Parts: sequence; C-alpha cells; structure tokens
Amino acid sequence: MASVLIGLVALFFLGMGLLGLVDPRRLIRPFGIALESATARTEVRAVYGGFGVAVAVLLGFAAFDVGGIQRGAAIAVAVALVGMAFGRLVARFAEQPERFYPSWLYFWVEIVMAALLVVSAL
Repeated sequence: MASVLIGLVALFFLGMGLLGLVDPRRLIRPFGIALESATARTEVRAVYGGFGVAVAVLLGFAAFDVGGIQRGAAIAVAVALVGMAFGRLVARFAEQPERFYPSWLYFWVEIVMAALLVVSAL
C-alpha cells in the first residue's frame, strides 16, 4: 500500500515537472504570473520543472524502497509539501487570496499529498 501512495504523489510531481519543463507559461498561468523573459521562464523550468522531476524520481525510488530510502524520502517530501502549504497560510493572512483556485486548491493538494506520504511512512 505504501508503494501505491508514494507512486501517486510521484506521478503528480512528474506531471508538474514535465509541464514546467515543456511549457512553463501554461504551468504558471493560473497564478497570474507573466513570464515575459527567458530568465523568468528558466526559473520556472528549474524550480517547477527540474525540481518536480527530481522529486518524482526520488519518490519512484522510494516507492520500490531502493536502498531502504522509502520512509526517509516519504517524510522529507511530506515536510516540503507542508512547508509549501504553510506558505499559502501565511499568504492567507498577509494578502488574502481572493479565490479558491489556484491557491487554496493547491493548499489542499499539498496537505493531502503530505498526508499520503506520512501514512506510507508509518
């Protein structure tokens, strides 16, 4: 069961990462960010694209417990996801995003994925 939960989260990161690498404008569009320069697109490719693919690969290894990393990798990615969700909570009080999508939808996606990873580590 743990491998399936980790695999689901890995697929999310893989999809996000590949989209970030191939079409950074499309990935970031729901947030109202304009990527007008090559430098801006490079940043999205690096942070959303490359990082997302790297996390997917890590979770892929964790799903099969390669080298006994399953528990540690699952907890590390869960903590990162909770950190992202925490940033959205800070934004809630600092600027109060006006709509549910995309900020609050991704808050819940991050919380659910973190919970799946924690459950998989138990």
